[in-house]
Order: sequence, then structure tokens, then C-alpha cells
Amino acid sequence: VQDATTHEVLTLAYMDAAALKKTLDGPDVWFFSRSRRELWHKGQTSGNFLKVKSVTADCDSDTLLVKVDPTGPACHTGERSCFHDPRNVDAAAAERASGPGVLDELFSVIEDRRKNPIEGSYTAKLFAEGKERIAQKVIEEAGETAIAGLGSRPARLAEEMADLFYNVLVLTSAAGLDPNMVWKELARRRIGSTGSPPDRPDVP
Repeated sequence: VQDATTHEVLTLAYMDAAALKKTLDGPDVWFFSRSRRELWHKGQTSGNFLKVKSVTADCDSDTLLVKVDPTGPACHTGERSCFHDPRNVDAAAAERASGPGVLDELFSVIEDRRKNPIEGSYTAKLFAEGKERIAQKVIEEAGETAIAGLGSRPARLAEEMADLFYNVLVLTSAAGLDPNMVWKELARRRIGSTGSPPDRPDVP
């Protein structure tokens, strides 16, 4: 969403067919809330409406540029734009986004598929099949990872480990476990191995 006068980028959000129709009918922008799974009339609660000036599709027709006249801040923080943070994305940030931090992002998507199933989603299908099936997938992927580890193709091992991590996170979600509990347990064991006497014989 872009300010029609200043051309400042204000926010990014999602629409379904109903939200798009209401937006095209005007005068305000409507979105679809993926967390609440419902239509969202932007500004209905805050009074900060986005008045539609134009709607343009990109070359693939999968992204819309909506130019608006905002009646107030577009960001839920009270800032005019959601892109108000002056920090730039550097190479280190890009590396973090593709590093271990991707597990947190992946888990948030998995949680969303559990709470808001989407037709055609493999993750939603796993949840529908139940915890036993998910646990079985973890066992299968662990075996395939072990076999790949005995081979000489690092790329293949990486693929199998990615499958294993994914299925472990699906099981984590299905079991209602907060992954932070796992990270804290790993940290506890690490502290035990570098200072305090270890509580477990398998502390690294």
C-alpha cells in the first residue's frame, strides 16, 4: 500500500477475493486477516482508514499496488508507515534470515497451518492425519537422515536433515510444545558442559 501523494510505502497486507471486491468497490481498503481468518476493514477500530485511489496488478497478477489517501497512521504502532525503522538490511541480517533463525519462521507457519488449515497444504494434511502419523514421519525421516549421513553426498544429507527438522517441528506443534523449551534445555546442557557440573551424562 502506497501513499498516492508522497509515494511512501505504508504497509503490506493480504487480501482474499472478498477483500479485493470490497476494496475495488471503495472507498476504503479491506484486507484479509490470516491470523483471525476474517475480513479486515482497515481503520474500523483505529479510525485510520486508507482511502482507495487506484489498484494496479503486477506482471504476474499475484501482487497488487494499492495507492491511497491515508486518514491517519497506517502502522499499528502508530507510525505513519510500517517501514519506519531506519535500520538497513545488511549481509549479516540476510545470513541470519537463512540461518538457524529460519526454524522460528518455519514453526510460525506450521502453527498457522495447524490453527488455520488451508486446502492443499501438506502440513495441514499431516495434522489432519493425527499425531501418530506425524510421529511416524519423524521416525522415517530420522532413518533416511542416518542413511544419508553414511553416504558421501553432503547435499543429500542436507536435504534429509531439512525434512527431519520440518517433521520434528510439526510434531512439536501437534504436541503443543513451545520450541523455546527445547532451546532452553539445550542452553541448560551447554552451561553444564562449560561450567556447572552436568545434570545428565549426555551433556556435550
